[in-house]
Amino acid sequence: MLEQQIQHLLVAVEHELRSSTFGIDELNLIKKLQKPPWGLIGELEFHDTQKLYPVHFLLFHVVYRLRDTLAQAGENLTISPMRISIERQDTVAGNGMPGSVDSLRHFYLDLSQYELPEDAINKMMDNFWAGYQGSGPGRPETLQAAKVLGFDSVPDCFLTVKQAFRRAVMQAHPDRGGETEAIQSLNEAFAVLKTHFSQMMEQS
Repeated sequence: MLEQQIQHLLVAVEHELRSSTFGIDELNLIKKLQKPPWGLIGELEFHDTQKLYPVHFLLFHVVYRLRDTLAQAGENLTISPMRISIERQDTVAGNGMPGSVDSLRHFYLDLSQYELPEDAINKMMDNFWAGYQGSGPGRPETLQAAKVLGFDSVPDCFLTVKQAFRRAVMQAHPDRGGETEAIQSLNEAFAVLKTHFSQMMEQS
């Protein structure tokens, strides 16, 4: 049953990625898969990490499987929560096969990780970027994350990021008329910037 769902997702995800010229972020990809003609993902509470995790895991399982398939056809799949996109191999560095993100690929292709206890889920989501073997988010992802939090460029200080994140979360809170999807998007952006500044401190 799970494999059948994965096969449907493989078709839908590839179609949506080819329809998105500049790529698409994880949150909006989930939304597209919820709508017709797909209807492959049910209603979600995006602020509930435990309920979101199985969808997140299955989606990235599909994305990594698709990446391997596309590499054989001379295409590269760029993978991050902020941007997933298909590109020709001659426009990117590398051979299109997983390299610096190999540990993440290994994790997501292991279907035994589909169901995890709550504490393991929280730790995994908090350390999402850790699997990038120290490479962390690239500049495009970091800049996109900054824009999600309302900046025109990446701030110089992490404290500025934290303050902007707290304000944005308060404004987006469902109790104030906001949407839980917005909270998830803010959380992802904050995680990217947190990793960015952590690596800057390690390098200094």
